[in-house]
Formats: sequence, C-alpha cells, structure tokens
Amino acid sequence: MNITYIIGVIGAFLIMVIGMMQGGEQFLTPEQIGNFADGASIFITIGCTIMILIGSFPIKQVTSIPKHIGILMNTKRYDPMNIIEQLVNLAQIARKNGLLALEEQGNKQEDPFFKQCIMLIVDNNDADQVKDIMMNDIEQSSGRHESVAGMYDKGSSVAPAFGMVGTLVGLINMLKSMDMSSADGSSNIGTSMGTALITTLYGCVLAHMIFGPIAQQLRQRDEEEVLCKLIIVEGIMSIQAGANPKFLREKLMTFMQQKQRGEAPA
Repeated sequence: MNITYIIGVIGAFLIMVIGMMQGGEQFLTPEQIGNFADGASIFITIGCTIMILIGSFPIKQVTSIPKHIGILMNTKRYDPMNIIEQLVNLAQIARKNGLLALEEQGNKQEDPFFKQCIMLIVDNNDADQVKDIMMNDIEQSSGRHESVAGMYDKGSSVAPAFGMVGTLVGLINMLKSMDMSSADGSSNIGTSMGTALITTLYGCVLAHMIFGPIAQQLRQRDEEEVLCKLIIVEGIMSIQAGANPKFLREKLMTFMQQKQRGEAPA
C-alpha cells in the first residue's frame, strides 16, 4: 500500500477543506463548504477534461485508469534484492550443471521478462544479440509507461484551462443577466462572481491534487521496474559468461543504495 500517496492526497484535501471552513465569520462552520459546490462547474471542468483525454489517447489507455491506480498503490511490486538472490541461485546452478539446467528454473519464473532472459541464454544465443533484445524490451516498455504518465500530464495541463473556460462562461452569463437600470441590478454581482470563479478552483484541484501526483507515482513505479530489469540483464549476461556467484552478488549489489548493501554510507 502506497501510504505516502494516500497521506499526501487526503491531507491536501483536508487542509483545503479546513481552509474553506475558516472563510466565514465563524470558525470551522460546515455551511461554508456549500459555497464551493456548483454542479455546472463540476460538469464543465471534469467533463471537458475527460473528453480531451479520450480525444488525445487510445480508449484502451483511458479506460485503464483503475489499473493505473492499482499499479501506483502497489509499492512492493518490484523487489530488486529478491531478484539479486534469484540470479545468484541461477549462477550457482549454471556453474554446477551448465546453462541448460536453467531451463527448468525459467519455466517456473512468473515474470515474463525474467523468463525470456533465462530462455535466451539457455538456447545459447549470441551474448550481444541477447543483450540487444533485452535492452530493447526495457526501452519499449518504459516508452509505453511514459505514454501513460503523459496522459495524466495532459489532464493536469487541460484541467485548469477548462476551469478558466467555466469561469468565462459564468462571467458571460452574469454580465448578460445584469440590469444596471434597476435599483438592485448590481446586488447579485458578488454571488454570481463567486460562482464563476469556483470553476477555476475545480480545475486547479483536478490538476495538482489528482492528475499530478498520479503521473509522478507512475513514473516512480517505472523507475523501479527499469532498475529490476537492468539488474536482470546484468545478471543474465554475467551468468552466460560464467561469472562466479559470489562475485555476481557483489556486482549486482552496486545497483543498490549503500544502506541496502549493509555498508556504511560513502
């Protein structure tokens, strides 16, 4: 569970709500929240933003938002230390019984990338070609992940714009309905202006409290996945070259932070 994401987003909403409730003459009056609710503003901001995302990205990607949320919430999905231990074990098997003995271990592997890497060296393919295939897989996968994060960047950029559009719509309607010739023609300007500005608030909230954190978290998951894949590539290439398991462990641990190696920080 991604606790920092939950704390950050929920905390931001709570602080904003508390700030709203302090806007009146009384402190923390729930009635103040009603001043910031407007159905038309929500409809314009959220509706237009979603439509732009649908128009800008494949529908399969847009409808995968629940899957994206699940990915960013799972901080334990990638475990580089476990991968290092698996690679050291594979190196031990390969030194004792040869590369062909790794086929059984490869068939047991649940990670498709890890399994593919093992099978490539079991088939005795050229080392340079194996590395090219694996690195291309990493590059293409990371590119797809960046496209997904870019969708949320797009939402973060267009949401404030449509918030401003909603504000302009509200201001136009307010000016059109004003009758300055009557005695009370300007009495509702403050209320109408407040309603118009609410849409801008919704756009900012959607951009910086929803889309922005999601994009950042997805990029963080991508970095974690790339790290694990790079460890796999380095480990598999070393196993194919006949590396000593103990040396392999030390080599792969250089991908980790000093404190994760059990060493004193440099």
